[in-house]
Amino acid sequence: MKQARHPRPGEMTLIEVMGALSDPIRVGLVRVLADGRERGWGELRAPVAKSTLSHHLRVLRDAGLTTTRQEGTRCFVTLRRPDLDGRFPGLLASVLAIADRDDVGAQVGVADDSAIPTGRPARDRDRSA
Repeated sequence: MKQARHPRPGEMTLIEVMGALSDPIRVGLVRVLADGRERGWGELRAPVAKSTLSHHLRVLRDAGLTTTRQEGTRCFVTLRRPDLDGRFPGLLASVLAIADRDDVGAQVGVADDSAIPTGRPARDRDRSA
């Protein structure tokens, strides 16, 4: 995978950000990432094909909503909340509040922690819980 391009905050446009947020799956992804945690792509669950999920993540990245980091063969995604809040004050908080109120993107989630690879055998994970 070639290095992904992430727009600088000054390059983000309201039209691109709002366009990226015009799909309920992408709003759901933003809701999941709003907790501030970096998520592996394999953790994300949505009722779409993997290729479609990849497309949605690319749209979010290209608009400047997320950053993607590759580590070996794994990709990780993070919401760029500080950049978004600096460029468009209050926008993300409003979108998240309304999405939560109206249940937009609720079909998107993350895998159970037990399904996320930790490098330890499952029997060891179970004992440490």
